[in-house]
Amino acid sequence: MQTTVTVHAPATIANVGCGFDVLGLCLTEPYDTVRLTRTDRPGLHIRHLDDYDLPTDPNRNVAGAALLALLRAVPEPLGFEVEITKGIRPGSGIGSSAASAAGAVVAANALLGNRFSPKELIDLAMYGEAVASGVRHADNIAPAICGGFTLVRAVAPVLDVVALPAPPLWVALVHPQFEVRTKDARAVLPVSVPLGLAVRQWANVGGLVAGFLTHDYELISRALDDYIVEPARAALLPGLTDAKRRALEAGALGGGISGSGPSIFMLNKDEATARAAAEALGSVYEKMGIAYHLHVGPIAAEGARVI
Repeated sequence: MQTTVTVHAPATIANVGCGFDVLGLCLTEPYDTVRLTRTDRPGLHIRHLDDYDLPTDPNRNVAGAALLALLRAVPEPLGFEVEITKGIRPGSGIGSSAASAAGAVVAANALLGNRFSPKELIDLAMYGEAVASGVRHADNIAPAICGGFTLVRAVAPVLDVVALPAPPLWVALVHPQFEVRTKDARAVLPVSVPLGLAVRQWANVGGLVAGFLTHDYELISRALDDYIVEPARAALLPGLTDAKRRALEAGALGGGISGSGPSIFMLNKDEATARAAAEALGSVYEKMGIAYHLHVGPIAAEGARVI
């Protein structure tokens, strides 16, 4: 029986414009590396091989919370030694907590003979998201495990995740080097929304899903606008409006805040346009004197995987 496994767990984009807490897509990079060793000693022992000083108490660690949920679901007493190398900066808005939680349960599942389904793994990994943000949400977890483009139709009372085929699309993403905490980004959201605004948002969610399914790039472009969440969070992200405008001028289809920010993503038809859009995004933060990282790549068909 295999006792050690290593998993690459990729970054993800949640919300995808108009789809707050329900839409997500998987990136090819960056990614976290999670190495899991099965032990005869019950419980979890976590080490972080990075410089982020994250907690190693399993109850306060996103990977630990997900693995504790998994251990509660198996009949036999067992334990894991966990080594995590964060390739995704915490607070980046590209699914850092989801990657670690997803990578941990995918690795454990591999050591247990793949007894859990992807849907069950998503449900277990959401316990890690609850540690990070106080909410068991799956819009990052689902694509981190399933890959591609996913729709979370419901989290409760029964988890319902739909994997949707996506057309060939490239993502341009800028990560300004400042942090927006998920809890802070949720705190600025409106508690009620005018009906007319909600209707426009629902129409865009339906249009975006339809655009993905029919490979209608123009529909995707029209449907990406977020009328509710992005306006509420815009003050937390200096440069957002200019960055999006410049990327659109470079040929991008559209985009917005990745997750709770500060990263900004733009979808593109091809690699050349994505690279031009990334340069346009970066130029805004270059002018502002804010350090940034750029990522360009296709939507990843595969999520967390054993290497």
